[in-house]
Amino acid sequence: MFVKCYASTLVGIDAMTVTVEANVSTGIGMYLVGLPDNAVRESQERIRSAFENSGFRMPGRRLVVNLAPADLRKEGSGYDLPIALSILAVTAQVEPGRLEHYVTMGELSLDGTLKPIRGALPIAVRAKAEGFRGVLLPVQNVPEAAVVDGLDVIGVESLGQAVAFLSGRITISPAEAPAALSEAKLAEPYAEDFGDVRGQAQVKRALEVAAAGGHNILMIGAPGSGKTMLARRMPSIMPPMTVAEALETTKIHSVAGKLGAGAGLLLQRPFRAPHHLASQVALVGGGTNPQPGEISLAHNGILFLDELPEFGRSVLEVLRQPLEDKRVVVSRAKYSVEYPANFMLVASMNPCPCGYYNHPTRECVCTPGEVARYMNRISGPLLDRIDLHVEVTPVAFGEMNSPQAEERSVDIRRRVVRARQIQKRRFADCPGVHTNAMMNSAMLREYCPLSPSCAGLLEKAMSRLDLSARAYDRIVKVARTIADLAGAEQIEPAHVAEAINYRSLDRGQWGR
Repeated sequence: MFVKCYASTLVGIDAMTVTVEANVSTGIGMYLVGLPDNAVRESQERIRSAFENSGFRMPGRRLVVNLAPADLRKEGSGYDLPIALSILAVTAQVEPGRLEHYVTMGELSLDGTLKPIRGALPIAVRAKAEGFRGVLLPVQNVPEAAVVDGLDVIGVESLGQAVAFLSGRITISPAEAPAALSEAKLAEPYAEDFGDVRGQAQVKRALEVAAAGGHNILMIGAPGSGKTMLARRMPSIMPPMTVAEALETTKIHSVAGKLGAGAGLLLQRPFRAPHHLASQVALVGGGTNPQPGEISLAHNGILFLDELPEFGRSVLEVLRQPLEDKRVVVSRAKYSVEYPANFMLVASMNPCPCGYYNHPTRECVCTPGEVARYMNRISGPLLDRIDLHVEVTPVAFGEMNSPQAEERSVDIRRRVVRARQIQKRRFADCPGVHTNAMMNSAMLREYCPLSPSCAGLLEKAMSRLDLSARAYDRIVKVARTIADLAGAEQIEPAHVAEAINYRSLDRGQWGR
């Protein structure tokens, strides 16, 4: 006898349907084929124990279970439930007709209960795209999969409950889809607010420009000057995510297993802050079984690298390509996996090993050579890819003790959103481009023409600061964002001058 049911496997942040075929014939033994990894092979023992503890029986004949397509490696323990159901169907312990209408996934415990899986959202998206009636998943994954409208999401707690549902002995109502996301819901306030930060008006302005245009930013200053405090409040002034961005971000976190049981759609932009001991694989993704790295988990959000020079040189260099291409491709001998990585880099660092170079009141104990070596830990090509460099100076006591209220994040975000709307209209006919930071050279010539006075000012800055061609592009992009914040149609000399000011930390100028 032969039956089949359907499961799913993850390829990057998307899912691919897997057909689970079961056949019994004369002989003894169970054979699991279709390029399973060790976790899938071990499912045989989990299934045997789950059958014994759930009142089912294994067939006493030769059983072959095939996971098709056979040339695609199957990984993880989520195949326990579809393999178990295919065995029960081929031995007439469950009705196979109803089983074929669902994509099933779940890990079995030895007592027959189900544990949650990774990637429920992309699995549900694929099931709907291929015309399945619904998905049968552990109850912990239901809120995540229920985001997909028009699909029956059935949550079960055990193998016995799944069999009872498929046999028609019990009725399980499909999970209700969450209410439609509103702009107000996606714009919910953050716990941390710029109103808590005293002083630092220049740095706040730079962060506002960075958020408005999607620009990367580096803050440099003494310990305790507020760099980390400012960085952690960046999400509060970013524009709310669109529904498409929320879905894509949730898919990445679902594939990586970072959502947690019972979690639904991510509503706030991610903020990732890996430790400086993180490896290349942890940062960009990959591994034996490829997984998204920190830069993909920061997709549509912020990647914060605190104490930037303390990261390994090789770790920082792998950021160069994702910063340009907004994606990561993990290549293997037989396949490659692509992860999106459209993140905003926010970095901070001390000005020297002791931390007090250029400090207004404390003396630096580092030699000029030590300061130069410390700065050289960050390569010129990487520094060129960071649009804004801003110095953070300690806040005076008078500012810290001032009763005057600081501008709150909601007011800054309002200006950022207006600037982003201007960019949305500007790039309406440019697929894949959403912010000024994403413009290529051709777009710069079209959308950022410079008047003779602006060009002359920029030429003098290029010569005096010894800036690269990439730095020129960055300055023009930042100037366009500053003009958008001001509501100006054309870039003016004041906008260019402010953009040039944000390149003052280029290596050739630091410390002069």
